[in-house]
Amino acid sequence: MNVGRPTRRAVLAGAATVVPTLAFGQRRQAPRETVPPIVFVHGNGDSAAVWINNFWRFESNGIHRNQLFAIDFPYPLARTDDSKPQPLRSSTEDQMRELAAFVADVRDKTHRRKVALIASSRGGNAVRNYLKNGGGAEFVSHAVLCGTPNKGIVVSDTMLVGSEFNGASPFLKGLNSGPDDLVPGVEMMAIRSDKNDKYSQPDARFVGHPGKPTGVGYDASELRGAKNVVLDGLDHRETAFHKLAFAAQYEFIVGKPAGTLFIAQEPRPTLNGKASGITDGIYTNLPVSGAEVEIYEVDPKTGDRKSNIPAHRKTTGADGLWGPFISHSEAYYEFVLRIDGEPVTHIYRSPFLRSSDIVHLRPQPFGKGDEGAGAVVMMSRPRGYFGIDRDKFSLDGKVPPGITEGVPAVSTGKLHFDAKPRTIVAVLNNETIATRTFPAKDNHIVVAEFTN
Repeated sequence: MNVGRPTRRAVLAGAATVVPTLAFGQRRQAPRETVPPIVFVHGNGDSAAVWINNFWRFESNGIHRNQLFAIDFPYPLARTDDSKPQPLRSSTEDQMRELAAFVADVRDKTHRRKVALIASSRGGNAVRNYLKNGGGAEFVSHAVLCGTPNKGIVVSDTMLVGSEFNGASPFLKGLNSGPDDLVPGVEMMAIRSDKNDKYSQPDARFVGHPGKPTGVGYDASELRGAKNVVLDGLDHRETAFHKLAFAAQYEFIVGKPAGTLFIAQEPRPTLNGKASGITDGIYTNLPVSGAEVEIYEVDPKTGDRKSNIPAHRKTTGADGLWGPFISHSEAYYEFVLRIDGEPVTHIYRSPFLRSSDIVHLRPQPFGKGDEGAGAVVMMSRPRGYFGIDRDKFSLDGKVPPGITEGVPAVSTGKLHFDAKPRTIVAVLNNETIATRTFPAKDNHIVVAEFTN
């Protein structure tokens, strides 16, 4: 692999060593004494929950879960103008400060001097800012930026003016000043798509100006002078969360290919997470006290509850935590989230293969056009977009409206149904989730959330 030049499918060097799914709880061993603790940094509007598969794959290759950490920025959405305060949104300075404090806490807990950082999208802005302007280089061994718009989504004096995602902004100009993007003492790598990243496009259609040039190209996520890996066909989110992205992350940090890209199952995973909410139409990652969470095991073919008595029930305290819940790694579950002022949200999930404490829950608001629907069912893919020419997916046997051909750009799909209870099946490639409808007039909404 050539430093500073994109290498197509460089990560596939690890694929030749892929082995069959491991037995329950069995893991490939990595040299723990040389692997730093790993901190995962989520992107714009996201939460730590998006990293669940990355956690599981690192664990399946011998990295203990007490060496894996994911930050939850309290206000994950970026300001429209980075220089102007905006309620419920964060600035680049906010995220740099919060990341620095989180890394310090991880170093204290693990008694290690340095950590490795893996970031998705906007999270890479926080990482670069911390390394260059926040003293982070002293405490970081590796930085992996996945789909981060390092050159910007646009370079423009008329679009996204003041945004941290504009390559003409003071923020990115400062980060990109100098002969390269390297930070002394830190091993750096960028993972990007070939042409499938909606935020690395020559045309500005994904920022609301179709036909207008963005001023950037398909390589907008590269880092000058660093190791750049191109993963053909993956979308913006998949550059962080796909199994091939994991393989690149693992090999770069550990120094050898992953022994497996599969996830080693645990028979009785322990699950936990945080309930967070919406304020003035904006998601935050602040914990919600008083949220009611129920979990039901459901039939994988029909979505029907196997018992009217929940397998788990809890009202959250100040920390927002809804667990712990000891699950079965073969079981399908319905999570019911009740938060005052929000729709009762029924979230259906595929089996959880391993334990996790980042199974965070958010309510799903009704959207424009949902008025008058008997029932509303969504399918959601937090770790990728739906690609019509690339993926096999459907909701009740249909492709929901709004998902278009070309560059994958949409992570949710929604359909309306009558009020009569029935089974609705969501499919994404090899993952199938059966849900049940609930009446919208009673303030219920249903989400089939894919893991992959």
